[in-house]
Amino acid sequence: MIPDPVAFLRSLFDRAVEVADPMRSLARVLPEKPAGRVVVIGAGKASARMAEAVEAVWGPCEGLVITRYGYGRPCRGVEIVEAAHPVPDAAGAAATLRMLELLAGLGEADFVLALISGGASALLVAPNDGVTLAEKQAVNAALLASGAPISAMNVVRKHLSRVKGGQLAAAAYPARMLALMISDVPGDDPAFIGSGPTVGDATTPDDAAEVLRRWSVPVPPSVPEALARSGVIPPGDPRLSRVENVIYAAPAQSLAAAAERAAAAGCEVRLLGDRLEGEAREVAALQAAQAKEIAAGLAPGSKPVLLLSGGELTVTRTGDGVGGPNAEFCLALALALDGAPGIHAIACDTDGVDGAAEVAGAVIGPETLAKAKAVGLDARAALGRNDAHSFFAAVGGQVVTGPTLTNVNDFRAVLILPG
Repeated sequence: MIPDPVAFLRSLFDRAVEVADPMRSLARVLPEKPAGRVVVIGAGKASARMAEAVEAVWGPCEGLVITRYGYGRPCRGVEIVEAAHPVPDAAGAAATLRMLELLAGLGEADFVLALISGGASALLVAPNDGVTLAEKQAVNAALLASGAPISAMNVVRKHLSRVKGGQLAAAAYPARMLALMISDVPGDDPAFIGSGPTVGDATTPDDAAEVLRRWSVPVPPSVPEALARSGVIPPGDPRLSRVENVIYAAPAQSLAAAAERAAAAGCEVRLLGDRLEGEAREVAALQAAQAKEIAAGLAPGSKPVLLLSGGELTVTRTGDGVGGPNAEFCLALALALDGAPGIHAIACDTDGVDGAAEVAGAVIGPETLAKAKAVGLDARAALGRNDAHSFFAAVGGQVVTGPTLTNVNDFRAVLILPG
């Protein structure tokens, strides 16, 4: 029924990415172009593609969008700036200041279209007074290595920024603003997509300090004082009264599209949710146990079972390897399955970048550990040093897509074939 499990799983991932492509999905939520001055701004790994989709409908527009290196798109009016992600750089900082200058002085008759997607937290970078870019980079890197969930990381990012937590929208007031968003966060809370630059936030500097304490995040001495100078905009602030925030693409839609394709191929699909969080290797152990239990109960000739899930897993880095949460999930899953027959899996980030490497994720099957042994690799040692990308490069299990131009977070599929 499924002659090539790897190709089948890859087709499901490709379908999940396809339906989140802004060129396919943004036009349906885009209003008619308003009269008067229109300014398009944006940030995130999908933002350049979003701007391209806007201009396909509205024609050339004035504006500035910041995206990740390699994720730029040809726009006729909107300027596209590429900058670093996940740790910000000077290009992102300079572009963010120019964006704020573009918004300064707008009036009630003007209209701002904000295009926000995952990655905006790093690409929109304007540290609070007293914090240098280098210090902001150090905090960002430490947060990424801490194992803290994205929601907690974004609390800190907001209170160390002059654009996040509603401050970008406040900078455009009194202009009217429509923010179109692609969600990459569990639960699809707009306040956490790109650290909510157009959304008010009820967290406090004390909440940010608690995140740093709880996850033992080392920070420069300037950070506690900078947190006290937070300019995060609270919900209900008048400067947010002319903002409309709309999430038009989310992980649930991509999982549903993949589930439809799997069902058409004859699978029994079990959705585990689009908002899973937790340590990658721990979630892998749970799904491995579930897969083995299902496999034990499958009669010959019965339908294959597909476990689908999304969300955002984390990795607490203790080693010096190259990896990301999706590849680490796959490596831990392979170890937990220990060559169990008939079970295959894929885990990839829909933006095409798992961790900081130009690799989307990985695929595994019953032969993965045997392949590793044949080339002299110790899978458990690779997991211990957080070196999943190197492991899968050696065994031929990497999934490399290049820039996908969208971002609806992690995609995981575990296929259980009957014996």
